[in-house]
Amino acid sequence: MAVKNLAETEFVTVSPENDGPTGELPSEAGVYAVYDKAGDLQLIGLSRNIAATVMAHRKSVPELCGSVKVGVVDEPGREALTQAWKSWMEEYIKVSGKVPLGNESGNVTWTRPQPKKKPDLRLTPGRHVQLTVPLEELVDKLVKENKVVAFIKGSRSAPLCGFSQKVIGILEKEGVDYESVNVLDEDYNYGLRETLKQYSNWPTFPQIFLNGELVGGCDILTSMFEKGEVAGLFKY
Repeated sequence: MAVKNLAETEFVTVSPENDGPTGELPSEAGVYAVYDKAGDLQLIGLSRNIAATVMAHRKSVPELCGSVKVGVVDEPGREALTQAWKSWMEEYIKVSGKVPLGNESGNVTWTRPQPKKKPDLRLTPGRHVQLTVPLEELVDKLVKENKVVAFIKGSRSAPLCGFSQKVIGILEKEGVDYESVNVLDEDYNYGLRETLKQYSNWPTFPQIFLNGELVGGCDILTSMFEKGEVAGLFKY
């Protein structure tokens, strides 16, 4: 289903309350429009995680973030996201005769460098290197030496399933310092999926560990997020 027209989309006030689990900003992919406190449109953007992106904008340029309009894209491929962005841009330009200030060529207000994401951890030197200890021991050592570990399908920068994407979105939004391991990496994590299922006695992925103990998967983390429990448990 296509996103609503920009004019038909409701405003969401950008305030500290939106930064918590009861906020109205979705963590899904889509298009967003940022308005300043005077109600002037400043930027139309697209994001894989609308809430995280808008909160980053609010933190970096709070004076320009009074409210937003958001449109979630149900099938968030690059083409669909770009089309949603173009439709809002064209609608605004048709009405105003100009592009939003933040979308003007050369405007760097909204494109400040973001900190680099941590690389995903690798459990072995490579598939063809003979391990001197069982893979299960490497898993045990990893989860006990790191406060939060997320075993996901894909990388933290490019999750390969919706559940992994949601878990990463929650951890990122809550500002959790975590390590990630790609269970689909057959070169450096060969055999990890089956080993981890036996180690944790949990059949599906993603799997999130806290202080060496399995917390659960996407459903459990989402429930904790909705109750406001993630930051308190995972960050302190």
